[in-house]
Amino acid sequence: MYDQHCQALKGLKLKATPKRLAILSLLAEESAYVSPEEIWRKLQGKFGRLGLPTVYRNLEELASGGVISKVIHPNRQLYYYFCPNRHHHHHFICIACRKVEDIDFCGMDEIAKNISGTVLSHIVQVNGLCHTCSNQQEGVAL
Repeated sequence: MYDQHCQALKGLKLKATPKRLAILSLLAEESAYVSPEEIWRKLQGKFGRLGLPTVYRNLEELASGGVISKVIHPNRQLYYYFCPNRHHHHHFICIACRKVEDIDFCGMDEIAKNISGTVLSHIVQVNGLCHTCSNQQEGVAL
């Protein structure tokens, strides 16, 4: 995985610094999306001097290059997720357990037919409850 992370950084013309590699490794080990603050707390012990702004800056560089994905939570908090899937796709986000699933469908061609302008980019994120969390919610009295 280390070599893949180095190659990804090289492709973005970014140095493979220990902090960038640690951020990528941490995200790759997680099975859910993570906040910048959580990343910062988990890596503070590894690096004597790691500021939260450094974590934010590195996350933005990696997300801009498509190495990691941004997750925009309904609470407006920004999270990040390492997605090894490199082809064009979107994500289903469980807002309860933070699980992320790939959606291998994009309806952009159909949407573009109904737009009078030129689409330059798009972001599709589907928020909800995964099957497990949905079943747990059914047993809870609302």
